[in-house]
Amino acid sequence: MNKNKSSITLSSIFACAAALSTSFAAASKEYKTILIHGFQPAQLLNAAGTDVTADGANYWSSYWDQLADERIDWPSYERVEGKIASDWVWPKLKQFSQSGLCDAGCVFVTHSTGDLVARYIIDNQANWLQNAGLKPLNIVATFDIAGAGGGSELADIAVSALSGAASWNPLVDAALEWWLGSNINEAVGVLHDLKVNNARNLAPMPDSRAPRLRFVADGDDFFGATSLFIRGNDDGVVATHSACGASSVAAYGSCSTDVDTNGRIKTQNDAVSGFMPYHYPMLMSDNYSHNNIRDGRHRGDVTVAINRVGIAANTVSFDSYEKTTGAWFWKKEYRLVNQSDQLSASELIYNAIP
Repeated sequence: MNKNKSSITLSSIFACAAALSTSFAAASKEYKTILIHGFQPAQLLNAAGTDVTADGANYWSSYWDQLADERIDWPSYERVEGKIASDWVWPKLKQFSQSGLCDAGCVFVTHSTGDLVARYIIDNQANWLQNAGLKPLNIVATFDIAGAGGGSELADIAVSALSGAASWNPLVDAALEWWLGSNINEAVGVLHDLKVNNARNLAPMPDSRAPRLRFVADGDDFFGATSLFIRGNDDGVVATHSACGASSVAAYGSCSTDVDTNGRIKTQNDAVSGFMPYHYPMLMSDNYSHNNIRDGRHRGDVTVAINRVGIAANTVSFDSYEKTTGAWFWKKEYRLVNQSDQLSASELIYNAIP
């Protein structure tokens, strides 16, 4: 009996210690962290029965939710410039302003379409809040993971196929089943905003100069089924042109001219040649895919495209080292981020937030 009581007590102590450690890590950051999730296809099936807040919490539950200060949740069955902005984004912005959450600075951490939602916020929040007699938010940077701000070619084929504008194609059908699920039969909501041209025309040049730090995956969970329809390298959902923050759409292979997404140091003739204003690609990895880069599981090494970017009065940086494999004609050199052999991509990103 006593032994069991001791075991229960120790377990409770360790659980409390872990919780306190997590809380302290979040509290010790200079800037508050606000999460903005991505597209959730399942919400298109049953808009009336969707619990947007619960879905938002679940989206980040594998790692980020326990570390962040706030979230902005939004429904995928609505449009960014419509009810996403008026019914979901605006109430949160008012709450943040009234509470002074961002007075010392806030960092948005986005995933996928959250990148596009964040850009719309950055372009409009100051005017919205000032017109309501409130103080604009001090957004010092965004950390955009697998960003879909440049749109996804998958959205183009989905809207065409689901609206009947394109004839049935078994390859398209397979790709959409992997991405959206087999039950979605109507092109609605944010799918339209994710079309490449639509995404790139949504608040493309915000006045705010908040740096947009990019974290790029180049793996694939869909066995190449979706990659057939995406330009250049991709993470299974968005192309490198979007994730890197390229100013133009093309078949790019890397965000850097001198290192591949797998870390190999070599001239990249298909690298992104120009970026959207204040977009800075930092980390890349072919060991992570669109969906798993946001969780806390370690999957392999990560490389660095830009190792240092200033945000407000601080600097976000990643130390790296060079590794050589093989010899003679088989000799290859790699640039890898310190501790990426142990820490997940999300852990590296979180640790870099000032």
